[in-house]
Amino acid sequence: MPATPMAPDPAHHWVVPFAALGTAVEPPALPNLQALLPQLRELARDTGEDTTYTAPHERAVARARGVALAGDACPDAALHGTDPHTPQAWVHPVHLQVGMDQVSLQPAELFGFDEAGSRRLFDALAPLCAEDGVTLHFDHPTRWRASGARLAALRCASLDRVAGRSVAAWLPQGGEARWLQRLMSEAQMLFYTHSVNDAREAARQLPVNGVWFSGAGAVDANTPPGPPPPCDDCLRASALRGDAAAWRAAWQALDATLIARLLERAQRHEPFALTLCGERAAVTLAPAPRSAWQRLAATLGQAIGLARAPGVHTLLKTL
Repeated sequence: MPATPMAPDPAHHWVVPFAALGTAVEPPALPNLQALLPQLRELARDTGEDTTYTAPHERAVARARGVALAGDACPDAALHGTDPHTPQAWVHPVHLQVGMDQVSLQPAELFGFDEAGSRRLFDALAPLCAEDGVTLHFDHPTRWRASGARLAALRCASLDRVAGRSVAAWLPQGGEARWLQRLMSEAQMLFYTHSVNDAREAARQLPVNGVWFSGAGAVDANTPPGPPPPCDDCLRASALRGDAAAWRAAWQALDATLIARLLERAQRHEPFALTLCGERAAVTLAPAPRSAWQRLAATLGQAIGLARAPGVHTLLKTL
């Protein structure tokens, strides 16, 4: 069951998405995390399925900000905007690969999309959105933002869920799902003949031939979101590409930097929280308060080989 909202001090609460890649990909040796785990206790756990529309790290950030979630919906776009109570959604330029029996999706951020090309496709799509009462905003070449009342009734799958997969299982749901699917189809037709994609194909680059909506909705008017916790995305790109070797290398770099700093904080008895997120679950850990006798017993136990730290691999496999 999803964890209840909890909000440790956001300045000292770190969230790490894609800390695990299912049970088939083994993490590398992570000595700092291994040394840190015996000093931590579990504060909360959000256990779900890898078929839920939102990713565990998105839910973890929302809960760290004190925002309660309904089901597996998360108003991620609104949470990252200046007006979280206005219905919003992310709009991602993507490449849709049509195969024999499925259509799969690749986010533009994984294959490169410059600002000039992005703005031209943005300018082409914005009038279509406006006709339907939705305003399009340019945030970034690989991620735009939509706002409008229709977005409040939508349940949209996270881009991090559908990347590299068939879109069939992740289509929009909710009261405005039919409208959104029509708009997405119109975007495909609009982009298919656009000169931006003519130039990309001439340069042997993947065409940006569609959009994907995610993070739709708004934060409840009675809930003022707290500040966001630091979210370290260094594992994300390799995870979305399915590059296990690059993911392991990124984990080793993270262990030598952020995790090493948290180990130092634990040794100085400074408060913090660490949320590790995988495909199905997220776990929030924090230093466990211990008496002087408990610290002495742990030190003596380690010295004579009696104490055994919980295994990194065991923990990450639960995510």
